Amino acid sequence: MSESPLQLRAAYSVCRHIARSAAKNFYYGFLVLPGHKRDAICAVYAFMRRADDISDDPSLPLQQRRQKLEDWINGLRAVVEGSKTDDPVLLALADSQTRFNIPMELLEKLVQGTTMDVAQAGAKLQYETFDQLYDYCYHVASVVGLICIRIFGYRDPRAEKLAERTGVAFQLTNILRDVKEDWSMGRLYLPQNDLRQCGIDVNVLSNGSAATAMRPLLALEAERAREYYRSADELLPLIDEDSQPALWTLVEIYRRLLERIAQRDYDVFSERVRLSTVEKVSVLMKGFVRRLT
Repeated sequence: MSESPLQLRAAYSVCRHIARSAAKNFYYGFLVLPGHKRDAICAVYAFMRRADDISDDPSLPLQQRRQKLEDWINGLRAVVEGSKTDDPVLLALADSQTRFNIPMELLEKLVQGTTMDVAQAGAKLQYETFDQLYDYCYHVASVVGLICIRIFGYRDPRAEKLAERTGVAFQLTNILRDVKEDWSMGRLYLPQNDLRQCGIDVNVLSNGSAATAMRPLLALEAERAREYYRSADELLPLIDEDSQPALWTLVEIYRRLLERIAQRDYDVFSERVRLSTVEKVSVLMKGFVRRLT
C-alpha cells in the first residue's frame, strides 16, 4: 500500500468514529487497548458494521443485499492486493490486515456469516439444531474473536479454539437479548430442536405470551452460554499482557448482560435488556486498573 501516513490517520479516525457511535458494548473494551491495536480493532468493527447494515437493509431486495455483500468483500480483496480506494474503512482494514497478518480467509468468513442472515424471500430464517446454530455463531462471532486475537497477540495455539468458543458465548448472549427484535425481522436463531424439547410452539412469539412460555428455552441457552464463557477465562492469560484488560472488559460486560437477562427471569420481551452507561464505565475503569497493574 502506498497511502500516506496522513491518509491512514484519517481513515482510522473514521473507523474510530463508527465504532464509538455504533459499538455500544464492544467500544468499552477497545478503549483499554494500546493505540495501534485499538485502531486495528476499530477498522475490523467498521468493516463488520457495514456488512451488517447491508444485510439488514429492508429497502434492498434480498438478491441485491447478497450482491452488495459480495462487492464489499471483493473491494477489500482488491485493496489488499494493491488497488486504490477512497473508502476509509477498506483503507484502514487493509493496512491492519497487513500489519497484524490477519488471514483474508477470516475476513471473508466474516462476510459469509453476515450473508447467512439474508434468508430466502418469504421464509423465516431458522436453525434446526444447535450444531447448525453453532456454525452460524462461528461465522458471525467466533471469526471476530479469531481476528481479534491476531491483533491482541498470542503464541499458544490453544488460544484459537478458546477464542472460537468465547465468540459463541458472546453471540448466544446477543441472541437471547434480541429474540423479539430478530423475530420481527423474520429471524429465529433458537434451535427448533430445543423448542420441541421444551414443548414450545413458536407461535407464542406472536401472540403476546412469549415472556412466560419462552423462559425454559432461554434458560437452557443461557446455561450453554455460561459454559462457553469459561473458555474466555482460559483464553485471557494466553494473549499479550497489553491486551488482557481489553478482553477482560469485553467478557465482563457481556457476562453481566447475560446475568441481567437471567435476573429479569428471561423476560426479553417487555423491554430491551441492557447495562447502563454507568455500569459499563465502571467495568471500563476496572479494566484500566488491570492495565496499569
